[in-house]
Parts: sequence; structure tokens; C-alpha cells
Amino acid sequence: MPDKGAKPRHIAIVMDGNGRWAKKRFLPRFFGHKAGVDSLVRVVQACIDRNVEQLTVFAFSSENWKRPSDEVSGLMGLVLAAVSKYLARMGAMGVQIRIVGDRDAVSDKLRKAWNEAERVTAHNHKLVLNVAFNYGGRWDIVQACRKAIAAGVPAESLTESRLNEFMAMSHAPDPDLFIRTGGEVRISNFLLWQAAYTEFVFSDCLWPDFGEKELDAAIAAYRERDRRFGGVKAEEPQPC
Repeated sequence: MPDKGAKPRHIAIVMDGNGRWAKKRFLPRFFGHKAGVDSLVRVVQACIDRNVEQLTVFAFSSENWKRPSDEVSGLMGLVLAAVSKYLARMGAMGVQIRIVGDRDAVSDKLRKAWNEAERVTAHNHKLVLNVAFNYGGRWDIVQACRKAIAAGVPAESLTESRLNEFMAMSHAPDPDLFIRTGGEVRISNFLLWQAAYTEFVFSDCLWPDFGEKELDAAIAAYRERDRRFGGVKAEEPQPC
């Protein structure tokens, strides 16, 4: 891996391609989502090994409710099963789980499972895993504005930094690296506010096939970038 730039502290991933992965194998889409959970566990461990501090994954968007009802139901059941299966393992790995998104639309059972996952991993600090579920970037901005209004923040005092305090990801630094798998080259309403100066890497790899090699390739591409955040690169001193 090149040593040109610093490693990313915070990586965000759109885990795309589960359905197509299953279709290629003549399997129902649900099996692709199941394989995607296994891939996530592998990537979590890989991020810990590479000293990444925060990993944010797009598990279910606010637009995904438009999918067939049997697929949505299967996804909800898969999330519950994954929490049951992997919670102890994630805890032992030192992962702190945080759920990001609108919780109102999910079942009480799922909401309780999320609360428990957050409670039992709250003391962990090796990696913060932010799971964006029923999340949308536009929803996030609107809900932050509503919270700011409810908190009585005057319009003239509403700066970018003040509004950021009400965003769903206010506990985390903005992502340094944004990865989307599956060959699509759009961000699909994910982290619109937070990704203003994020570096993007788009991979043709379907998410269930994504592993350490693909993660290292994305990190290597990131480290080759010249991140100026709107500034100008300093001129190198010329020899006399």
C-alpha cells in the first residue's frame, strides 16, 4: 500500500449488488442480502486491522420501502437475525454499534434489538460501526432543521457548525472515503451533508464479494488523492 497520504479515519460504504450477486447464482435476492451481512463482518474486521476509527454503512435507505414487500420483510428479519448472531462477536472485536436513521417506521422488536446492541457495545472503542437504516440524506437535513427550530435556535445563529450538532452523524467526523460497490456511480441520497469533501471510489465488485483486497485498493486510491478542501496546493520550493 502506498505511503503518500494518511489513511482514512472514517470510511462510508454503500453496500450495493446483493440482489445481482444472488441473481447470478439463480438464487432469491434474500440470499444475496444474507451473503452481504457476512461480507460486512469481514470488512469490519479488516477496518479494525487497518486502524480505521469509524465505518458507516448504508444498510437500508428511506427509499427502499418501495421494494417488494416480501423483500422488505425478509430484510427486517435478516437484521434481527444478524443482531442475534453477531452481537457478541462484534462486542468481542471491540466494535461500538450505532444505528443512524428514522426509527419510527420499524417494529418495536427491531427497535428494541437496536437499543440493546447500542447499549451492550457502548463501551467499545476499537471501531465505531454506524449502521444507516431507514436513512436518507435529505431526511437527515430536514430532521436537523426541525430539531434546531424546536431547540429555539434563532435563524441568524444557525451556522453550518450549529446545524451539524443536530445531524444524525454529529457524533462522527465527516467521512474521508466513500466507497460504493456494484458498479453504480451515484451516492443515492447517502450522507449528503457529511460528504461535501469526501473522496469517492466506485467499485464494480458486488458487495458480497467485497473483501480485504478491494478495501485496500480503495484505501490506496484515497491515499493518492490531493485533498485541499477548497484551498490551493502549496507550491513546492524551487531549487536555487
